[in-house]
Amino acid sequence: MTTPTTIHFQETDIDAIATLEGRVAVFVAEDGKLDATARRVNRLTKGALARLSESDVFEEMKPGSAMLMSFPAGMMAEALVVVRLGRRPSVELARKAGVEIAKLKGKGALTVLGGNINRAEEISYGIALRDYAFDVYRTDDGEARDETKGEVTMMVSNPEDVARSAAPLAAVSEGVFFTRDLVNEPANVLTTDDFAARLAAMQEIGLDVEILEEDELEKLGMRTLLAVGQGSDSPSKVVVMRWNGGGKDEAPFALVGKGVVFDTGGISLKPAAGMEDMTMDMGGAGVVAGAMRALALRGAKTNVVGLVGLVENMPSGSATRPGDVVKSMKGDTVEIINTDAEGRLVLADVLWYAQERFQPRGMINLATLTGAVIVGLGHENAGVFSNNDALCKAFLKAAETEGEGAWRLPLSPAYDKLLKSKIADMRNSCGRAAGSITAAQFLKRFVKDETPWIHLDIAGVAATTTETTYAPKGASGWGVMALSRLMDEV
Repeated sequence: MTTPTTIHFQETDIDAIATLEGRVAVFVAEDGKLDATARRVNRLTKGALARLSESDVFEEMKPGSAMLMSFPAGMMAEALVVVRLGRRPSVELARKAGVEIAKLKGKGALTVLGGNINRAEEISYGIALRDYAFDVYRTDDGEARDETKGEVTMMVSNPEDVARSAAPLAAVSEGVFFTRDLVNEPANVLTTDDFAARLAAMQEIGLDVEILEEDELEKLGMRTLLAVGQGSDSPSKVVVMRWNGGGKDEAPFALVGKGVVFDTGGISLKPAAGMEDMTMDMGGAGVVAGAMRALALRGAKTNVVGLVGLVENMPSGSATRPGDVVKSMKGDTVEIINTDAEGRLVLADVLWYAQERFQPRGMINLATLTGAVIVGLGHENAGVFSNNDALCKAFLKAAETEGEGAWRLPLSPAYDKLLKSKIADMRNSCGRAAGSITAAQFLKRFVKDETPWIHLDIAGVAATTTETTYAPKGASGWGVMALSRLMDEV
C-alpha cells in the first residue's frame, strides 16, 4: 500500500537554516512582508528573497502559489520553494499552499519553515495529499523503483500542538491513499479475492470485517448481484466492515459501494477503445473502504458500517443475457435489458441487505454508475441524488468544505414510467434520456421510505486524465474526505 509521506514537526531552529539540505520551503506574506524565518533566509541569500518579493514575478503569483529558486547563495539547500501566503490563511488556501509545495518537493529531503504561520497542520495535509504516485509497476532501466520518499520536516513555533491537530488529517490522507491505490490497481491484481483480502486486513486497525461468499449470497437471495458476476471465474462477494466508535445502542450509518473490479459490459460488450479504464469501476467500493480506514485510524466517535459488493462483469457461456429476468433480495423482479447497466444490480441487493440487517440511521451509496453523469457534470462534480433534504444538505456542505465537487440532481416519480418492463417489475436500463436519473430512480426502489439516503454517482470524479486539486492524474480518492467529515455530523 502507498502510504502518505510522514511529516515531522519540530521547533524552529533559526541557526540551522543555513545548513539545511534538500529543498527548503519559506513563506512570504501576500504584501511581501517577511517573518523571522524568512528574514533569516533573506540575510543568508544576500537579500534575494526581498528582491523577489518586490518584483513583478511575485506580484503575479497568486496567494497559495509557489515558485522555485535553485541553488540559493549562502545556503546548503539545493533550492528554495517560495510560497506566497499570509500568516493567517484560510483552510482552503493553507491546503492549496501545501499542494503547491508538494509539486515542487523533489525526491530528497524537504524542510518547511512554518514559523508562526497559522493552519500549519492544513499545509501539511495539502503536502501529504498531493505527494502521491502509483508507480509500483514502473521500473527504471531495469532497476526496481525506489520505495523511499524524501523526509519532510515542518519547523514551527508550536510543534506539539500542530502535530496533535495534524494527526486526524493524516489518518484521512491514509484513507484517501488506500482508495487511490485500489482504483489504480489493474484488474489482474485486484481480483474480487484480492480486494476482499485487503479489506479483511483492516481488522488490524480495529474494523470488524466479514466476507459473505457466493453460497451465503445465494441463501440471502442476492440474485441481482450474483447475476452480474456469474460469467466470471472470480467469485462474487459482499464484504461488511464495521466501525463501532459510538454508543452501544447507536444505530450505524451505512456506506455502500459498487465494486465491479472489471467491467467488460458483459454480453452487452463495451467498445474496445477505452475499455482498459474499466479497472476503476470498483471506485465506489474503493471510496467506502478508504472512508472506513480513515474513521478507524482517527478513532471516530460514531458507528458506521461499510458494505461493498465485489463482482467482475465478464461475457461467457454462463453470463447473464439481455432479456433474462432475475429476482432481487427484496423480492422485486428485474428484466435485464443491458448487461452493461450492472452496477445498479449490485447495489440493489446490497442496499436492501444493509437495511434489513443493520436498520441504519442513514445510508449513502457510491458508484461509478453512469457515463451520463459525465455528460451532465463533467469531471468537476459527482452527481448527488437523495430522498432526504437534511442529509443531502449536510453532505453537500461537507463536500464543499473539503473541496470535493458535488451537485444535486433530481429524483421524481415522473421518471418511474421509464423503468416499466413488459414482463417484470422493472427493467435495468431505460435508454439515453436522463440516464443518471433513471439509474438513481432504480436504486430508490430498494431504499425504504424511512431510511434517509443519498446516491452518489462518481463516474466523473473517481479517476481523471488530468490532475485534481489534491491529486495527480489517475485515481483521485474523491469522497473519502467529505464522508469522513460527514460521519461526525450525522
